[in-house]
Amino acid sequence: MVNRRRFLTLSSLAGLLPSLSFGRSKPTIIGASNSLSPINMTTASPPTATPMIISTWKQPKANAAAQAILDRDGRALDAVEAGVRVPEADPDDMSVGYGGRPDRDGHVTLDACIMDDKGNAGSVTFLESIMHAISVARAVMEKTPHVMLSGEGALTFALSQGFKKENLLTKKAEKEWREWLKTARYKPIANIERHDTIGMLAIDNQGNISGACTTSGMAYKMRGRVGDSPIIGAGLFVDNEIGGACATGLGELVMRTCGSFLVVELMRQGRTPQQACEEAALRIVKKQDFKDIQVGFLAVNKKGEHGAFSIQPGFSYTLSRNKQTQVTDAKSYLK
Repeated sequence: MVNRRRFLTLSSLAGLLPSLSFGRSKPTIIGASNSLSPINMTTASPPTATPMIISTWKQPKANAAAQAILDRDGRALDAVEAGVRVPEADPDDMSVGYGGRPDRDGHVTLDACIMDDKGNAGSVTFLESIMHAISVARAVMEKTPHVMLSGEGALTFALSQGFKKENLLTKKAEKEWREWLKTARYKPIANIERHDTIGMLAIDNQGNISGACTTSGMAYKMRGRVGDSPIIGAGLFVDNEIGGACATGLGELVMRTCGSFLVVELMRQGRTPQQACEEAALRIVKKQDFKDIQVGFLAVNKKGEHGAFSIQPGFSYTLSRNKQTQVTDAKSYLK
C-alpha cells in the first residue's frame, strides 16, 4: 500500500512531466511578455575583432606595454597585467600602486583584480607593502583555490610567492597627507588630476578578452576601506562570449549597482558597448546621490566595438589598435 506522502510526491512529479522538454522546445523566460521585444541572448561567435587595448584615463605608456605583448602574439591576460603594472610602478601616479595617496592613518593600501578569457578571476584587497598588486591577484587566480585574499593574508601569500616588501609611501604623497591632517576634511574630488583607478581590457590575436583593474583607492579613506576595483562584477567583469567592462570613479556607487557585470549583461541582451555603458551610468544617476561625484565605464564586445560613458565630464580613455593610440574624452550625462 502506497503511503500518502509518497503518493502526493509522485502525483506532483507526474504533473510536471508534460511541461518538461528534452531539447525540442525553446525555454520559456519567466515574466516575459509578448508585448515586449525578446531579449537577444547573444552566443559565442568566431572572433572578428582586431587586437586592441582600451584603458581608463590617459594611459599611453600602459597601453604600449600591453601592445608589446599582443605584438608577440601573446595572450590578452598577459597584456593587461603588463599594462597596468606600468602605473603601479610610477611614483608620479598618485592613485595606483607605488606613490599612491595613503589612507587617513598614513598607510598605502592597494586593491586589484584580474579576469581571463576562461572566466577565472583573482583579487587582492587591503594589500600593503607590495608594489604590483595586479600580479599578486593573478597569483591568487592561478595558484590558489580562491578568488580573493585580503589584508595580512594577502601579504603573507604574496611573500610566499616571492614578492618583496617595499615602502610605497613616497615623500610627495607623505607631504600631501601631512598637509591634509591639518584639517582632516574628507571629501572625494571628481576627476582628481584627471585620473583614478586604471582599468584595462584587451583582445588578443585569437579574439579572446581579458581585463585588469588596480588602484590605491581613495585618498585619506578610512582604514580598511575597499572600493569596487578588486570586486569581480563591480570594478571589472569579463565574459569571453560577450565582452568585458571596467569602471572608475567612486567605488561605492559602482558596487551598489554591480556596474561592470551590468554592462556585460546589457551587451548580452543586445546593447552596443556604448549603449550598455550609458544605461549602467543612468542606473546610478536614478538611484544614488551623484552630485560632484564621478563614475565612468568602459566596455568592449567580441566584435571589437567599444563604448565609454561617465556621469561627470572629464573622463577620458586610451584606445590602441592597428598601431595607433588615441586618448579620447568620453561622453557624459552632465555637460
